[in-house]
Amino acid sequence: MKRSISAGQVLCVRNRTLPVTEEWQDCLGEEIARNGTVFFWGGSGNGKSTAVMSFAKMLASFGRVLYVSREEGFSVSFQNTVARLGMADCGAAFQVIDEETVETLTERLSKPKSPEFVIIDSVQVMGLSYQAFRGLKERFPRKLFVLVSQVDGKQPDGRGAKKMMYDADLKLWVEGHTVFSKGRFIGRTGTFVIWQEGADRYWRGKENTQEND
Repeated sequence: MKRSISAGQVLCVRNRTLPVTEEWQDCLGEEIARNGTVFFWGGSGNGKSTAVMSFAKMLASFGRVLYVSREEGFSVSFQNTVARLGMADCGAAFQVIDEETVETLTERLSKPKSPEFVIIDSVQVMGLSYQAFRGLKERFPRKLFVLVSQVDGKQPDGRGAKKMMYDADLKLWVEGHTVFSKGRFIGRTGTFVIWQEGADRYWRGKENTQEND
């Protein structure tokens, strides 16, 4: 049986954290956990891909990132996002693969000097079950997994994706070119505007629709 510890001892536990870059601080605060789970979800056309790529660029300044691009592959839209965010500036710290399974990912992460940060886009296209996700977390407890989910309405699509979201330390909902922090790390506003002009147009339209209803 594992021994319990006092509140004072809890406060002395040293957790691994990452400093948050300035553009994300209003949304997330000044630091986040270096391991665990981040969960992005949002509808198509709302800026989710740009938000995830921006987050990946922040992570690449602290270690190696593997982006598993199962949903878009190396499509023109994915290439445009990579170019727009200047991901080539990250050099070897940012690596992309378009064909990956849970088995091959497990093998890859088991190797020495494997990536510290893993982005899976999306969990539905990869076919990542909740059990497989828990297995990855338990086998690689020092890594940070960033999961990207399709949606059904405003909820992650599928029971497994919903359970992954509930498990995540950091939950990031993307709507109207804006990221909303719904998890345990929330900054001054809890939001990050990905594209100001698009966000202004979207939310102004929402307000007008509500006024007319």
